Amino acid sequence: MERPIFMNKAMLTTVLALLVLASASGAQAASWGYQGDIGPASWHGLSPEYERCGNGRNQSPVDLQGMVDAALEPVAFDYAGRAHSLVNNGHTVKAKVASGGSLSVDDRNYELKQFHFHAPSENRIRGKSFPMEAHFVHADADGNLAVVAVLFREGEENDALDDLWEEIPEGEGESRELAGSSAVMPADLLPSQQTYYRYNGSLTTPPCSEGVLWLVMEEPVTVSADQVEAFRDAMDGHANNRPVQPLNARAILK
Repeated sequence: MERPIFMNKAMLTTVLALLVLASASGAQAASWGYQGDIGPASWHGLSPEYERCGNGRNQSPVDLQGMVDAALEPVAFDYAGRAHSLVNNGHTVKAKVASGGSLSVDDRNYELKQFHFHAPSENRIRGKSFPMEAHFVHADADGNLAVVAVLFREGEENDALDDLWEEIPEGEGESRELAGSSAVMPADLLPSQQTYYRYNGSLTTPPCSEGVLWLVMEEPVTVSADQVEAFRDAMDGHANNRPVQPLNARAILK
């Protein structure tokens, strides 16, 4: 899961202080990726800021097993804004969305900041991996994060994804503005049945910060093999998934 472009006042102050220190020392953010010496197994050693990737106890993604029946309340989705641009940052293809989209869970409102993709899936269900996964990243007014994960199974072409992929940025650093049919509603990528699994986890990319609420939709949506291949091509043919992490003492609620 990529971090959203969002931070509260305290987070902003911390980030600005780090930037000042980095500027004074000539330091730059550590590069990370999914292959070789900067791949997931090495993230924790690339920078002191990434230590949580190695010593965290509540890391994501996970293999969802042994679910506990908690009679979860439905999530109230209100995705009003459309996706207005796509950017390829070398780690994923990220869709930026117009303001107005939100979800409500536990009487707390989270604003949708962006959504992006991983192939193959990061989370698994009872050991099963999926060809692709979308992460819808939200933040509340205090900067707390909630991620809705939608899993894709191979099948019929996904119409909403097909519209997005008309403008897919094929190279790192490229971006595309979305208009017309390609400016999809995020809700069009959600499954019709919106039951879900819930667990407490982390970002799936450095710095692997914990305290992230994960809502993994139980029902997958379809994606064609060609659509997955188009995404993989944009990632230079490489997978962009972090391996599953130990559950430790966490419960998976359903």
